[in-house]
Amino acid sequence: MLDPQWVFLSAVLGLAGSVRYAFATVRGTARPNVVTWALWAAVPLIGFSAQLDAGVGLPAVQTLAAGAGPVAVVACGLLTRHLLVRISTFDKVCAVVAAIALVVWLVLDQAPLVVVCVVVADAVAALPTLVKAWRDPCSENLLFYVLVGIGAAVTLMTITSWEPESWAFAAYVCALCTVLGGTVFTRRRVLRRVLQRPGPGPGHHG
Repeated sequence: MLDPQWVFLSAVLGLAGSVRYAFATVRGTARPNVVTWALWAAVPLIGFSAQLDAGVGLPAVQTLAAGAGPVAVVACGLLTRHLLVRISTFDKVCAVVAAIALVVWLVLDQAPLVVVCVVVADAVAALPTLVKAWRDPCSENLLFYVLVGIGAAVTLMTITSWEPESWAFAAYVCALCTVLGGTVFTRRRVLRRVLQRPGPGPGHHG
């Protein structure tokens, strides 16, 4: 178990990953999905408020960083118009489900349930980006997921109270970054091999 002060390293790693993604957005090498990133900005900040109400303490710092970073990414995307703004029906459904999860929190106002709803909302918001990462892995920034995932793992190692509101969000972020980062890494390798595969020779006939 790490000293709780290590959570500040977690926050720094998360913010560093977001700054990296924001710069990649400015350069046009990353194109964040507007639905995912707008909700990734809003949802953790709501979760942070819930954690403060529940007296979670230092682990809430990582949740705050998880919301602040996407704000910078969305701002850079809007300024440079490098956001992926073609919103499909799937994106809209994900946004509605995420919004419903937030409404449940507003109605019931129970801290443990809030964090569960925040995790559900954030996970649903991530689905459009997961689809995009599968189809176009080069539009994502792999280092972002590595840094944020490591930061979430560090936060988990500082947990002293195992109430859901203390650990659930950090555990979810760690799992999410593993899935998204793994998808980007694997799909890039697969596509690279496909592009490098020699085509049929000139004498080949279907």
